[in-house]
Amino acid sequence: MTAAMQVRLETTAAADHWGKNALLSFSDSEARIHATEATGGILVATQRGARRLDGMGVTAVVLAGDHWDLESRWAFWAGYYNPNRKSTLDWGVGEGEELRELEARKAASLWVREITNGTPENVFPRALAESAADMLQKLAPDAVSYRIVSGDELLEEGFMGIHNVGRGSVRGGAMLQLDYNPTGMDDAAVDICLVGKGITFDSGGYSIKPSAGMAHMKSDMGGAAMVSGGLALAIARGLKKRVKLYLCCAENLISGHAFKLGDIIRYKNGVTAEILNTDAEGRLVLADGLIAASEQNPRYILDAATLTGAAKMAVGRDYNSVLSLEDEMAEKVLSAARSENEKAWRLPLESFHLEQIPSGFAEIANVGVDGSPGASTAAAFLARFVRDNGRGWVHIDLSGSYLPAPNDQWAQGAKGHGVRTIARFLLES
Repeated sequence: MTAAMQVRLETTAAADHWGKNALLSFSDSEARIHATEATGGILVATQRGARRLDGMGVTAVVLAGDHWDLESRWAFWAGYYNPNRKSTLDWGVGEGEELRELEARKAASLWVREITNGTPENVFPRALAESAADMLQKLAPDAVSYRIVSGDELLEEGFMGIHNVGRGSVRGGAMLQLDYNPTGMDDAAVDICLVGKGITFDSGGYSIKPSAGMAHMKSDMGGAAMVSGGLALAIARGLKKRVKLYLCCAENLISGHAFKLGDIIRYKNGVTAEILNTDAEGRLVLADGLIAASEQNPRYILDAATLTGAAKMAVGRDYNSVLSLEDEMAEKVLSAARSENEKAWRLPLESFHLEQIPSGFAEIANVGVDGSPGASTAAAFLARFVRDNGRGWVHIDLSGSYLPAPNDQWAQGAKGHGVRTIARFLLES
């Protein structure tokens, strides 16, 4: 059994012999993280220190000393996680509220990171839906019920986006419809609906991606994972509201039966959409979930998706992007992110963006006109499938949820960045 290394958090600089602005210093079986302004501040330095220790092959750690608090402990775990290594971390706290919160965050975030990092062979549409349902039902067995719509049922129930995107694969699309109802009353009003994009692999379809662009497309189900994890954390924190969850799951592959450029999808709400790019498929499946959510007439609808490269170009991979036609809705998510020490940034969405997705053969096209802002027109497409053209709706484009390569704060792969934001939105909105 590997002896655990004690890790202390210090707010003073390391001794000069460790180098100028050294992040780490060591003595015997103890490491010290020196969290100063020069090393990034408490949370950034702590996360960087955890990455360094993981990089050194340290596989067992106990957090020791007086300077640790809830957020710094969490920052350490976020950086210490390695998808290719099973390390152990002792939080260094006794039984109590802080430990319960840390374990709740870890359980939700670990599920999100592991399911997103899973292989597309194992995490196919129905498997994703079943995994999310199983995880949430185990968390609240008396309050969670669900059904999975797949195969011909998608057509029978009018979920044309998921059906069309998924029909190129031998493993067709699936929609998870999950009801978290802690009230015990069947007629209780639905307070909030969550909708997640669950494209378990995205080849781009006939608008095929180059190999480099396709390499990480197992992560294109990150939105479905994120809303599921956010709901899980909110439940663990004591959520009392009725919430419905819709995961829109499909593989976007090429075959003789795959959907094609020039096809037109007629949705359940009557809107027709021309396909001008099969690699803009996430909005096509989300439309089904947003229609279903709107039928519940909740107070609020939140969807999350790894939707556009444009959002990543705008804000990089440190921030998630927030879009809404209503200032109040955008601010609810931005405020939740600030409260949870997660990064989010609002991108523009105005009514005129709905005019920038025209089609000569349908009401709208699934991509905008040349020169239009990609993240904004993608969100504008989604708005057409929300009651009253976007009332009480907010969209998170998960630009900060996945890293194709590791950096000094995060391991390669899914970050779970957004789980806490969604959980707080559910609890406080």
